[in-house]
Amino acid sequence: MTTHPNSTTRPGYAAAVWAGLYGILALLWTLTGDGYPFGPNDPGGQLSLLRLVPADVGAPIVAGLALVTAVVMLAMAGPHAVRLSGVPRLVLLGYGWLVAAALLIVVPDGQVLAVAGYAPMLILSLPFGGLPVDYADVFTWPLLNKMLAVAGGLLIARTVLGWQRRTADRCPACGRGGPTTWTAPDVAARWGRWATWLAAAVPLVYALSRLAWLAGIPLGISADLLRDLRDNGGVWAGAGLGAFAVAGAVLTLGLIRPWGERFPRWLPGLAGRPVPPNLAVVPATLVAVAVAAASLGFLANPELARLIGAGDGAVAPILLWPLWAVALAAAAYAYHLRRRGACRHCRYGRKGPRLTHSV
Repeated sequence: MTTHPNSTTRPGYAAAVWAGLYGILALLWTLTGDGYPFGPNDPGGQLSLLRLVPADVGAPIVAGLALVTAVVMLAMAGPHAVRLSGVPRLVLLGYGWLVAAALLIVVPDGQVLAVAGYAPMLILSLPFGGLPVDYADVFTWPLLNKMLAVAGGLLIARTVLGWQRRTADRCPACGRGGPTTWTAPDVAARWGRWATWLAAAVPLVYALSRLAWLAGIPLGISADLLRDLRDNGGVWAGAGLGAFAVAGAVLTLGLIRPWGERFPRWLPGLAGRPVPPNLAVVPATLVAVAVAAASLGFLANPELARLIGAGDGAVAPILLWPLWAVALAAAAYAYHLRRRGACRHCRYGRKGPRLTHSV
């Protein structure tokens, strides 16, 4: 018997459509010279690795890569996807994963994480007239492009992962069908606990410094800089990000706590019900991606080295962000492994004969 291939190959078709449309869009940038969202056209991309790539160089490269990626995604999609082995398989996998990594980590830079961090303040302040910023300067086409890149990167990553599993004779939906040592639920619970505590600790380090400034403690900065931040309201922005980090750390601990699997009793209408696994896995994964993208932009910027050399302690917590991204991604994956249960495609984990997946 076979599984229903459409349910596991649909992301491949979606990824092909996304890449094709993005390639056409990049062709328009190339032909018209308008709309290129990187480099000098991105006012919020000071930390972007693409900030030095001009439109006449970047646009045609993006167009070519996107259109090639559309073909690759079609080759990986569908019940009759190409079957490769050895070096050709590794080359195609390498290309797919590099494109996904570029879209998820290189394109977004730190602006996506910053907007996500300020979003609660931006939204909650609307009934009171909003923050003293021009929202049109925040929500720009370059920012929308970065969010589109993340969406495309997730589709491509899902497609490449499914094809990787399928060509390794594993279930394309859950990846099972071989040795399950470190992915076994009890084993994942052990290493996931360490990853979760680490993923919760790093943002608390960041929050400590920002909340200390609000309390008048110049932690990591000079007294003069703290005075300037208090005068221009910067301490409140920092405190908002610190509060966001604390809330994120608490929610991260839910990945290993009982209330992360069943809604607590004080939630009306949900008390005692199982928490849908994706309600925890998807946000944690998106935050891990955003932190990884921000980390790459910060660490690759020469200004960071200059600030560290000058003894600026305000940027010290950022050095831990790569560790935060990896730990949070691992914690989310461990939670997924513990709670995924039986696969509805290959029936792995259910009683009775298992179904074989079509290739």
